[in-house]
Amino acid sequence: MAISPSIMTTYGRIDIAFTHGKGSFLFSEDGNRFLDYASGIAVNAFGHCHPKLVEALIEQANKLWHTSNLYRIPEQEVVAEKLVANSCAERVFFCNSGAEATEGAVKVARRYAWANGEKDRTEILCATGAFHGRTLAMLAANDR
Repeated sequence: MAISPSIMTTYGRIDIAFTHGKGSFLFSEDGNRFLDYASGIAVNAFGHCHPKLVEALIEQANKLWHTSNLYRIPEQEVVAEKLVANSCAERVFFCNSGAEATEGAVKVARRYAWANGEKDRTEILCATGAFHGRTLAMLAANDR
């Protein structure tokens, strides 16, 4: 089956559909097994269907699917405290994507410069050939 014309072209898609994954492998509709060397685009590389992760996801989904950052999230606070304790950061900012994290880093850098009297310091270094995300600011940082 060909890739649906109803989906906007954003990547050079490969005409393979996966039905399931196990560990580091993905399995296609025609039964072929592929080593998942990419783990999707911009996602965490946890592998596929690890029993402990599946169990934790089911347990959480049975309690609470999502709540806004407008409210306290005790589990988030625990993770934040661990990150602060094991890094040079005093606080953390949780993001929903790499693009949001990268754009957030730009905003923090700009705010830091402004707060330190360098209001005209606006240049941001970007890696050539890297993918920084699909937000408007990060598209401007991409060279492709």
